[in-house]
Amino acid sequence: VRCVNGGCPAIVRESLIHFASRKAMDIEGLGEKVVDLLIERDLVRDYSSLYELRVESLSGLPGFAEKKSKALVEQIQKSRAPELSRLIYAIGIRFVGERSARLLADQFGSMERLTSASFDELIEVPEIGPKVADAVLFFFSVPGNVERLQRLRSLGVEPVHVARVESGA
Repeated sequence: VRCVNGGCPAIVRESLIHFASRKAMDIEGLGEKVVDLLIERDLVRDYSSLYELRVESLSGLPGFAEKKSKALVEQIQKSRAPELSRLIYAIGIRFVGERSARLLADQFGSMERLTSASFDELIEVPEIGPKVADAVLFFFSVPGNVERLQRLRSLGVEPVHVARVESGA
């Protein structure tokens, strides 16, 4: 049995930890303990709400002096222009790892094109099979996921696509 409720506290926690991880958005200083504290204090409800955090809301939390608060907010701000493949990986689509995220980014070039891709377009991507295509379609069919992506964009998160040149032998 797998919980699909995006508001489930355990899912919110794990999605924030994954989103901030080094291989995803690489937000230094946003580890498990900080995520737990932000959730406990009701300062975040999902990964898009990270971009609403302010120094003032963090200062005064246990372990957060002004310097640490500024550093965390700066790290979050620094992640506003991620590589597209990192954002695709960070949002937590089931079965989409780093390589699949890179392949999807290279094929579609933007989050908008990916969100509107059909099953047939998805399985045309090398190494993307029906299982991953179905997972991508399901992810973008959930209104909460689409709303979080729209909120990210409205909060200034604009991914950039960096085309990779595969070396052939």
